[in-house]
Amino acid sequence: MIATGLVKTSYPKEDITFLLKDVSEVFTESTLEEREKAVQTGAHYAERLPMEYRPSDEYTKLYHETVVKTKEQLAYLVGLVTQRIFMNAGTDDVVLVSLARAGSPIGILIRRYAEKILNMKWPHYSVSILRDKGIDEKAIDSIRAAHPTSRIQFVDGWTGKGAIQKELTKAVNHLNKTKNLNLHDDMAVLADPGACAVLFGTREDFLIPSACLNATVSGLVSRTILNKLYIGEDDFHGAKFYGELLEEDLSNDFVDQITDCFKGTQERVEKDAVSTPVTAKRTWQGMKEVEEIGQQMYRETDYHLIKPGVGETTRVLLRRSPWKVLVNSLDNPDVHHILMLAKEKDVPVEVIPDLFYRAIGLIRSGKEI
Repeated sequence: MIATGLVKTSYPKEDITFLLKDVSEVFTESTLEEREKAVQTGAHYAERLPMEYRPSDEYTKLYHETVVKTKEQLAYLVGLVTQRIFMNAGTDDVVLVSLARAGSPIGILIRRYAEKILNMKWPHYSVSILRDKGIDEKAIDSIRAAHPTSRIQFVDGWTGKGAIQKELTKAVNHLNKTKNLNLHDDMAVLADPGACAVLFGTREDFLIPSACLNATVSGLVSRTILNKLYIGEDDFHGAKFYGELLEEDLSNDFVDQITDCFKGTQERVEKDAVSTPVTAKRTWQGMKEVEEIGQQMYRETDYHLIKPGVGETTRVLLRRSPWKVLVNSLDNPDVHHILMLAKEKDVPVEVIPDLFYRAIGLIRSGKEI
């Protein structure tokens, strides 16, 4: 039995169930200055929410152009990941558990591909996982109780340096040891530039357009919240529903456009799924570059301050206060929106041609070199 009192969403109920407590009426956002000060003085980032970024007309136009340019490739990557999930699981009794919130639209797309192309009905839930706090164990307990024998497959949008993969592995090991839940840490992502996932569509630092926006491409759901003032020991982690953004909501438009491309990429997906390895080893290549950047840019190394990859750089510009953005080229279309955001927020951009990632965002700490 899945609990009531869950956060609302603009997605159809058959696409996703967010196992998140609705704190829309009681939780208010913090200003960027308040949030940065709290984080720098030891508060956890999930105790507060940033203000939702309201994109300019120019930025929204660029987002739409990006979706049109990438939707066929995204459909192909979704198909490839879905096939690999099925082949790796060795069963059609799969339950998708996406990691809120970047994983949520990707989980929906995988669920749709499984249903429309593979004729498999995979339930899809979205749960909270937080760096240094772990996964929402109550949510996982609820899923396992509802699906006691199913293969649970965790899903995210992309990887950065691998912090969430490490958090997931730690949580899976703990839950298997203490509760015998038979979970697997083989997180599936569309893009794995950090080389820390074993199931992926590509290891290129590829722009997934859903990274460009916040709630308006994530079912109008906020980031997840873990604050003892609002979340009790028996509660799921929390989230807000931004009903006031309904007219600006692009969540279903995004997944619908990609879904419409499934048939056109099906033949290529089926060919590549059987001609390429189902899984790959984790090399953590991305983390190696993060360590080098940390030594070059900060007097003290805190790798949480370094957000590598197109997706993570975008997120840090939308939510935080970076002091610099690194790119390997100003001409790559995958970073055009990053350059626009950096200009809007007066963040300097430095070109480093031999950068492994296409972009890296550097958060201010007071210890920059």
